Amino acid sequence: MTYTLNEILFAFSLTLFAGLATGVGSALAFFAKQTNTRFLTASLGFSAGVMIYVSMVEIFVKGRDALESVAGPSLGYLYTTLAFFCGILIIALIDKLVPSFENPHEIRDSSEMLAVDDEESKKRRNLHRMGLFSALAIGIHNFPEGLATFVGGLQDPALGISIAVAIAIHNIPEGIAVSVPLYYATGSRKKAFFYSFLSGLSEPIGALLGYFFLLRYFNDFVFGLLFAFVAGIMVFISLDELLPTAEKYGEHHVAMYGVIAGMAIMATSLLLFV
Repeated sequence: MTYTLNEILFAFSLTLFAGLATGVGSALAFFAKQTNTRFLTASLGFSAGVMIYVSMVEIFVKGRDALESVAGPSLGYLYTTLAFFCGILIIALIDKLVPSFENPHEIRDSSEMLAVDDEESKKRRNLHRMGLFSALAIGIHNFPEGLATFVGGLQDPALGISIAVAIAIHNIPEGIAVSVPLYYATGSRKKAFFYSFLSGLSEPIGALLGYFFLLRYFNDFVFGLLFAFVAGIMVFISLDELLPTAEKYGEHHVAMYGVIAGMAIMATSLLLFV
């Protein structure tokens, strides 16, 4: 498959938009006096609904169609299924390899992030460590998300926009997870914002690596495997991170309404482009 420079730049701009949403989360942490938990819960549920629906209804199906056109119905479906679960396995391993204290996807609310030991000598050091390791962990997680957004934008602009918006919503609380402990540890808004911003840049870096190492080998077979792989990653992120985080705030029904709304809007947007 060959792509024009405009198509590549468009896909990359979507990835950049999604990654830099961590900076939005950082800014919100500084300027919002209190978190609107119902809005955050609905937003996370909405993002999960978009990602689950588009993964299972659109991305998985596109991957299967591409693989079946090369390998035939039975073998193509088998390859799609294996690639889907490989995506889940890879992102699960990344989650597992990051220790729970440093992993921003191991759910903590804002009071837990700030309620570190009362021992004066340890408090700031622990907060600083938490913020830095959160930035590192988010950077690791954002690599495959950047690849997912980039590939989606290359294949289908409407699909790429949907993925980018869903991941951007998902990245906002990650920015908060980095900036809050760093700000309270250092007293510097600039330093907290810088590390939050830096962690989001791993998403466009993931897109660049995908471009330089995968694009030259793109054909229907590679595309099908990659799309099924991306579907697995997005389903895992939704089930392991977005929905549990929404539930953490005790707004179960708000989260579910967000999920349904995300699915409905995603379905509507896909129908408009049929």
